[in-house]
Order: sequence, then C-alpha cells, then structure tokens
Amino acid sequence: MRHRKKGRTLGRKKEAREMMLRNLASSILIYEKVKTTEAKAKEVRSLVDKVITISKKGDLASRRRLIKILPQKLAVKKTMEVLRERYKDRNGGYTRIIKIGYRKGDGAQIVQIELV
Repeated sequence: MRHRKKGRTLGRKKEAREMMLRNLASSILIYEKVKTTEAKAKEVRSLVDKVITISKKGDLASRRRLIKILPQKLAVKKTMEVLRERYKDRNGGYTRIIKIGYRKGDGAQIVQIELV
C-alpha cells in the first residue's frame, strides 16, 4: 500500500533523484523553458515554485537557502535579480506545462515546462 507516500521515484534512488530535480530546476530557471518527460516536469514544478517564493524575500538568508538548493550559481543569481522582480506581484503558479508529444524510443510523454 502506498498510503501517505507523496511524489514519484522516477526509477532512481533518493540522492540521485533529488540531484536530478535540482539540476532540472536550475536549467528551468536559467533557460526559462526545458523539454522533459511529464513525470519529471510534474515533480520539478513544486521545487521551482518554492525557489521563486524563497527568492521573493530578497535578503541574504534567502540567497543562502537558494545556494543550498540550486547547484548552479548562475541560477541563484538570475533568480535573485531577474525572476524576483518579474514575479513580485504574483502569488504562485510560476510554471506552465505544455504537452508536446511522445518520445520515439519508449513512448514517454514529452512536455515543455516553462516559466509563465
């Protein structure tokens, strides 16, 4: 039974899954749109929303929290400088998922996740 078990395992162990999602979140924040599978996009959406919400505070403590979460310094810098100003009046819902099609090799649903 899977009562009260949130999230998807994505076929990986905990450490690999968390690092993959952190890297994907960094890519979304830097490039503002990324093509990935639907399951990964749905999982990373909450992480991206949390990161942008943290950055909206704009102080040193929030920058240090972002440095712990995001592995790329460019993602932290862009989030604190550009995205914080863009979403200062928006209360959540910073990402959009658009279905593209199916991957030819294994038939996985491919989506584009982008910042609104």
